[in-house]
Formats: sequence, C-alpha cells, structure tokens
Amino acid sequence: MANGLPKVDLIITGDRVIDPSSGLDGPAQIHVTNGKIVSLSDDLSLQSASRHIDATGMIVCPGLIDMHVHVYEWVTNFGLPADDAGVNSGATTIIDQGSAGPWTVGGFKAYVADPAITDVRSFVSANVAGALMGGMEGIVLHNPGMMRIDAIVNAALDYPGFVVGIKSHGETGGISHWGTEVLEMAIKAAEESKLPLYVHTGELFPVDEKNRPVPASLMEKVLPLLRRGDTVAHVYSNMPDGIMGPGDKVPAVVRDAYASGIHFDIGYGINFSYRIARSMMEADILPNTIGSDVHADFNCYHDDSKLDYSLCGAITRLCALGMPLADVIRRATLNPAKVLGEENMIGTLAPGSRADITFLEPVEGRWILSDAEGEVLTVEERFVPSRVFCAGVDIEPSKRLLRDIWEWENTLAAE
Repeated sequence: MANGLPKVDLIITGDRVIDPSSGLDGPAQIHVTNGKIVSLSDDLSLQSASRHIDATGMIVCPGLIDMHVHVYEWVTNFGLPADDAGVNSGATTIIDQGSAGPWTVGGFKAYVADPAITDVRSFVSANVAGALMGGMEGIVLHNPGMMRIDAIVNAALDYPGFVVGIKSHGETGGISHWGTEVLEMAIKAAEESKLPLYVHTGELFPVDEKNRPVPASLMEKVLPLLRRGDTVAHVYSNMPDGIMGPGDKVPAVVRDAYASGIHFDIGYGINFSYRIARSMMEADILPNTIGSDVHADFNCYHDDSKLDYSLCGAITRLCALGMPLADVIRRATLNPAKVLGEENMIGTLAPGSRADITFLEPVEGRWILSDAEGEVLTVEERFVPSRVFCAGVDIEPSKRLLRDIWEWENTLAAE
C-alpha cells in the first residue's frame, strides 16, 4: 500500500494527459491493473506499482479510435492489414466502413477482426455482399436488388457489439441510377436494427450521364433524409457533389443538418482539401469524428504503396489548420466512442474503462503536407504515435503506414 492505495500493475506519469471525458488536460497519473484503468489522478506522488512509465514530453490520451478504415484484407482488393491500420498507426479501435456486407461479415469477424490485436468493428454495407472491388462495380453491388433489410437486421442480432452500424452512399453515381431508394432502404434497416448510419459523399460509382444530378442538388436530396446521430463522411472533401458542393460558401442545407445533430466525419481519404476545410471551419462546421479512410489502391490488388495519409496525419493537419489539440483528441477518442455507445469503456481514461491508451510524440521540425488539390501546408510539429496500450498490452507501433508524417526524406532543410 502507498498513500492508502493498493499496489497496481502499472503507473503512467505524464506531463500532458488529455482525457476529454473528464476535461483533464495537464499532468496526471494513470493507474492500470488487469487491462483496466483503476484510477486517473493529478497527484503525481502515487508510486506504488509493479511498473512505472515516465511519459514526460508525450501527449498521453485515450486510445485513438479511427472512425473509417478498410481492412477486409484479401476479400476486398483494397483492404489493409488490420493491425497496420490500427495499433501500428496509433489507434486501438478501428471501424471498417462497409467492406463487409451482411452475407460476408462473419468471415470478416473470424478471419480479420478476431485475430487482430486491434479492436476491429464493422459498419456493414447496405448491400449484402459488401464492397469487394471498391467503387468499380458500384452499380452491380450497390443497387436496390442487392439489399436485404432482414439480412442487415440479422447481422446486427448475430454479431452484437461487432456490427455497430450500417454504411450507405449519397453520391452522384448511385442517385443517377436509383435516386435515393438505396439510401432510404438503408435508413429503414437502421431503424429496424437500431443502428447508426454512415453515409459516403462525393462521386464514387459509375454515373448514368442522362440522369446526372446537378452537383449542388445532391446534399439537398441526401441530408434531409438522415436522422440525428447518423454520420456523413468526407466533410472537407473537394468533390463538387460533396458536402460543401461546388460553391465557396457552406450551403444552408449543410448548416441545417449540422444544427439538427447529424454528425460530420472527416473521412480524410483522397479528396481532403485545405481550402474546403478552412471554409467549413470558418463557418463553425467542425467534424464530430475523425476517420482516416485508409485503404489500399482500388486499381491494384493488395497494394498500399500509394497510401500517403493517416489518422495521425489528419490530427496533425487539423491542428495546423487551427483546431486546438484537445478538441482534435476529443474527436478521435470520446466522440467516436459515443457513436458506438461505448463511451464508458473506450475513448476515455475513466476508472473501470479498458486500458486503451495512446502516446503521441510531438515531433518538431518543418514538414510538408499536401492535400488533394496540391496545396502545401508546412507544419512545425507532427503528432506521431510512439506507444499504445491495447487492453493493457504494451505495443510499439511499427508506423509502417504513416508515410505522410514519418518518412524523414520529406523533411525540409532548416532555414
């Protein structure tokens, strides 16, 4: 016993611990036993532990939660290894968005999620098969005839806690073929299964040019259908049919959706625009969650060589664009945990929660980060994961996929 407290397995002492659930942002100790957080204290004198880690100089926060990944490796051509997208990139929980459908989610759980160290969850695709070959076969896979509302409901019943939502689309290709029919069926399935919906935005599937909708009209068709707590993706994308549309002002329908409680996810991906981000942030349209949308090449098989963005890269960029670090951490921990309804277990450092903890190293040095439009953002600090605890298991991230913030040849010569 020390200071009246029983000895614990591990004490982590940090000079900046950020826990959005408690409002803590400062020096603290985290006490861990049997893979659970026992206590979080700003009294740094408590030293009775089998092991003590000094995290001075690090940002210590709840394990990061990536709201949007693709990790159905080998079944989808663009699936990444789950632990490379997860713990090796600093995230202890990742949510795969639509790679598996109700008919293929069992295999995803058995062969990808269960063997992974990372906590892997699934928003099942609204179509029964899932994504398979990405967007290239969209009109084949994602049409109304490939949807079974009862199959989605059954998947939620069969895999509670693993199937945690439904992935659908609100983009030009699908709407040019079927209007909003598929999206409306997904909403009906979400209501019956009591699951949240996650909706892709930005042209993806082949378009019926005879019925191509005016880009500015897309969100007027999509957003009013969604329910409070549903999420739209790629909110800072430069796609003309995306959230911002083709103009330079935030549309009224977007403001209304945001005010109504529809969640906005970064879904960083391949279309993130600093220009759009600045416009949205100036209008106080901020992301509720931060997903990376990491995936391999759609046009090859099992090839991630072109992947040049990451969750920690998105965190770094958002901070450089003016969002306070504590706010960014909230959007990568507590907020996605709330979407899953698990804010008492993950995304928090509260006593009784799972000991999922991420150490972010603030790496100083001028660094170039480009966006989808070729604009260059020069940052003076990057947030690189140096250590994670996943249910109390100590892991040193390989950082294999963190090419945007970790390949040293990208460093600018000091001026």
